[in-house]
Amino acid sequence: MNTIAAPRTGSLSFFTFARAALALAILAAVVATFFDTAGRAAINPFNFFGYFTMQSNIIMMLVLTGTVVMTLRGSEPSWWMVVRACATTYMVIVGLVYNTLLLGLPGGVELAWANAVLHILVPLYVLVDWLFCPDRQRLAWKTLWLVLLYPVLWCAVVLIRGASDGWVPYPFLSPSTGYGSVFFFVALIGLGTLAMGALVWWRSRLGAAETNVTGTGNANGQS
Repeated sequence: MNTIAAPRTGSLSFFTFARAALALAILAAVVATFFDTAGRAAINPFNFFGYFTMQSNIIMMLVLTGTVVMTLRGSEPSWWMVVRACATTYMVIVGLVYNTLLLGLPGGVELAWANAVLHILVPLYVLVDWLFCPDRQRLAWKTLWLVLLYPVLWCAVVLIRGASDGWVPYPFLSPSTGYGSVFFFVALIGLGTLAMGALVWWRSRLGAAETNVTGTGNANGQS
């Protein structure tokens, strides 16, 4: 398995510290939200963790933690950059959708500080990290399709649950609205993810190291 050496710079040390702090902030926000919700009503863990926002933040927490560990070790597998790009895509989507369409609307995370962490702080930091951190590597365009794996799986689970027990995380995915409408929004989710992923992949290729990450263990391919 090919690995990519992490650059030794002062700015990378700052980002490493920020990533570790943010991973802890996500953990604190998720745990606090869980117990706050459980304290007000009976909670179904499958429902609580079924939201795209919650899952994306947990994915990002794991990715941040893994990146910190690999940075401290001095290298990371070439495929990890693809994982980081996918997680970045999901979190930027969370921040963009919440702050343009859902801000101020009822529902969501009740704890104000936890809501700010999950919907504002994390997406904003992740965007800044991807734009400016010096350890970013060039991503091959042929790996872009990988960004769809998690959203497709998430939508499949939501559709199965909506058809079986009636629970959906967001009203526009409810079977009661008609499957024509549901599949329209599923397609919109897919296209939106692909478009945002394309921007993330494009940014990785600007001013980054010449190593071309294929996501298949070959760090020297061309796209």
